[in-house]
Formats: sequence, structure tokens, C-alpha cells
Amino acid sequence: MGDAPNLATRLAAAIETHEALAVQLADPAVLEDPAKLRTVAQRHSDLTPLVEASRRYLKLQDELAQAHELADTDEEELASLAKLEIEVLTEQLLPVEEEVRLLLVPKDPLDNRPAVVEIRAGAGGNEAGLFAAELYRMYSRYADTRKWAIEVLSSSEGTLGGLKEIIFLVSGKDAYGALRYESGVHRVQRVPVTESSGRIHTSAASVAVLPEAEEVDVEIDPADLKIDVFRSSGPGGQSVNTTDSAVRITHIPTGLVVSCQDEKSQHKNKARAMKVLRSRLLDRVVAEQEAERSRERRSHVGTGDRSAKIRTYNFPQSRVTDHRINLTLHQLDAILGGDLDDLVEALRAAGMEERLQQPVQDADPE
Repeated sequence: MGDAPNLATRLAAAIETHEALAVQLADPAVLEDPAKLRTVAQRHSDLTPLVEASRRYLKLQDELAQAHELADTDEEELASLAKLEIEVLTEQLLPVEEEVRLLLVPKDPLDNRPAVVEIRAGAGGNEAGLFAAELYRMYSRYADTRKWAIEVLSSSEGTLGGLKEIIFLVSGKDAYGALRYESGVHRVQRVPVTESSGRIHTSAASVAVLPEAEEVDVEIDPADLKIDVFRSSGPGGQSVNTTDSAVRITHIPTGLVVSCQDEKSQHKNKARAMKVLRSRLLDRVVAEQEAERSRERRSHVGTGDRSAKIRTYNFPQSRVTDHRINLTLHQLDAILGGDLDDLVEALRAAGMEERLQQPVQDADPE
């Protein structure tokens, strides 16, 4: 509770905003404007749980301050009673403080979106491709534990059962919120199956996690798209490889390129490619907004730069280390088996602490 004065200030600001919104709800000008009324009413409703908890917290803080004053009195009996009350109030205050801290964290409306996950083999040749395939299996198993659905949007196989690249959609409650901090470079240290001398090699794969974009999120001008169709390559059956069903879409203003060739239907490949393109464009917008909000400080979970090494999987030591939050877990097999809860919760806690620093919005909905 070392930052109690700062916390009390933030809670008082939330109460003031809530009261100002209540005044607006009684304003005839707001009542006559259905869109504005919905906005104000929603913000007032969203703030209500925080305000109720804030009032409990501030009341306990006030009672605690009074008890401390009485504890300093020269009357021994009164001081003794005050010290007992301090113990009781302090114990009552802790869960309320935790509640208001959680309620202060701004909700990210994207957290409940499906997640588009892209995994690409990096440096390390065949070993990087095998590691990319292991990461895909890890996320697939994690999705199974969360009762999420996975749909592969695009894939490119490597050698020895590895993957050059795979893009897949993860759908389910809180999918993007749980997976968003997986973006970055994942590094593996182990003796490859092709290594005869027993030397440990370091390989890498990159992961990008994007919120699935809806058409209303990103407006794409058809004139900004260059669409090429071509014959699919690789496995997929005779009809896939003998028709121009593969689609490559280039978004000219940004230079983003998305290819999809997994389906026999050119229409389906185009739809999948557009899904990935929309998500990448939305991710760029979100990244720009987050960079603007945090330009004066670094996030506890990194800068968001996907070229940054975020995690190391060390096989000889059965160790997984997340470098952003200095967390090391000696349970590599379980993690690769899909047991990501400890990592995910630690990263989300760090992200919430970062978002806790964001100010409570004022009452003006404009």
C-alpha cells in the first residue's frame, strides 16, 4: 500500500467522473440525443463497480487514519483499542485495495476477439522449422485446454515434419487477451536430431498474435488491393496443384502481402487472405495507438517489437525463460505440452500493471 495517496487520488477522480456522468444523464440535451445517451449511460454503468469499491476503500482509509491518530494519544486504554482497530481495518483494506486495482485496469475491448496467430521459422534451418511446428502444437494443446477452436488459414511445410510458416485462427472466450503477449521471437537451445556430435544449437521462430478484425474495424478500398492468382504448390491433391486457386493479395498503401493456397477454391483462399490482411491492418492501428500511449515509458512486457527475443526454451536444463518479466520455469515438457497458464497469467499481470498507469477517462464522451 506504499502508493495509497496516488491510488486514493485516482479513485477520487473516478468518483468525480461518475458523478459528472450522472449529471449528464439528467441533462435534457443528452436525453434528446439517443446516441449520446447510450454512450454516457454505458460509461456510467462501466464505472459503477469501481466507484462502489472506491467508496468502500476511501471510507476504510479514512477510518484507518483516524485510528492512527487515536493510537498516538496519551490515554493508554484508548491507544490500545485504536491499535487493535488498526489491525482489523488493515486486514479489511487489503482485499478492497486489490479489488479497486483490478477495476482500475482499463478493459481492452479486443481481448475477447479471436486471435490470428502467425508462426514462422527463423534462423536455424531444419531445426527452426521443427521448432515452429512444436510451437504450433503447443498452442493447439493450450487451445484444447481452454475449449477454443483452431482453424488453419495458411501453412507452408518444411522438411522433416517442420513448418516454414503457419497462420491459424484461435476462436473462443478471451483468446486474444490470453495469447497477445506471445508475439515476438521464441528461441530454442538443444541438440538437433540431425546433429551427430551432440553440440547444442540455437534456433528461433517468430510468433505474431493479431486480433481478428471485423470488416467495420478496417476500411479497405478495393482500389488499394493488387490481387494475383496462381497455381498452388506443394501438397494438397491433384486438383489443388493444377488450377489457379492460390491467391496473393498486396495492400498497396502499406506494402503488406498475404498469400493463401490451402483451399481448392480460389474464393475461399481469397476470403482467408482478406481475413489475415484485415487483422494485420488492425494490428498496425492498435500498435500505433499503444506506442502513442506509452511513448514516455517502456511496457513491463516489452516494447511490442516482434524482432525482440522474448522467450528461451532450453532443453538441456528443461528450462523456459521469459525475458520480459524475468520468469524462469523448469517445466519445459509441460509447457510444450500446452500448460501455458503460469506464463500467460504472469504476462497478463505485468500487462495489467502497465495499463493501471493509464488515467481514468473524463466525463466528456466527445
